[in-house]
Amino acid sequence: MKKILVLGLTLLFGLVGFWSLSSQKKSSFDVQRKLLRVGVTAGPHAVIMEKVRDLASQQGLSLEIIEFNDFILPNAALAQGDLDVNCYQHQPFLDEQVKARGYSLHSIIKTVLMPIAIYSKKYRSIQDIPDKSTIAIPNDPTNSGRALLLLQKVGLIKLKKSDSPTLLDVENFKNLTIKELDAPNLPATLADVDAAVINTDWIFMASLDPQTALAVESIDSPYTNVMVVRQGFEQDSRVQALVKIYQSSEVKHFIQNTFQGAVIPAW
Repeated sequence: MKKILVLGLTLLFGLVGFWSLSSQKKSSFDVQRKLLRVGVTAGPHAVIMEKVRDLASQQGLSLEIIEFNDFILPNAALAQGDLDVNCYQHQPFLDEQVKARGYSLHSIIKTVLMPIAIYSKKYRSIQDIPDKSTIAIPNDPTNSGRALLLLQKVGLIKLKKSDSPTLLDVENFKNLTIKELDAPNLPATLADVDAAVINTDWIFMASLDPQTALAVESIDSPYTNVMVVRQGFEQDSRVQALVKIYQSSEVKHFIQNTFQGAVIPAW
């Protein structure tokens, strides 16, 4: 009789525990339905998303902004489901990551263009940069090619091809030393090199002035940044609400007033 009673109580508590756990999961799901976890790189993307978060909260949509100091991790986190959206990269970089890593990720809108630019602490113009100088550029494939195209545009190198160029395509008539380095570390190298080609977000992170650039990428650049989700998630009502808020006139004016042309709305 005691065994039956114990077994009955065990089953009862088990059912109560299961019901309690299920209720907690349901409650958690209900809370999370209006929450989006958005990955951004620190700097302008984070600043813009904070403005978007303020506007979204007025419409009942909560954004949890997760900052990264790296170009690789936000896509890995999105692919694994640790993020719902990320907003930090341009389309060629996304395409390269999808091809190399097999991600099922998809861009849904254009956001901003942050022109890559050439900076120097030693020289005031491109023409001042002498032969045999050392130039630092990003080491990821897409931004490396992007930097080489800018170096060609200003006459420091020639390229054998303009489609996804690499260092192997450089006609180095000025005998430059071109170093590929991690993009976030480029601002710190300015004291040690003659010039560096740096993405705008890392310039802001280093508290440097983008207006001091010696040369800037054209505004018709194909490297406009995009908002990215996992395949099939673009129709989620929260994502659609986020898109509408991001591409609003309020956010456009905020970007223009805050960054004074260093970051350009792409809509």
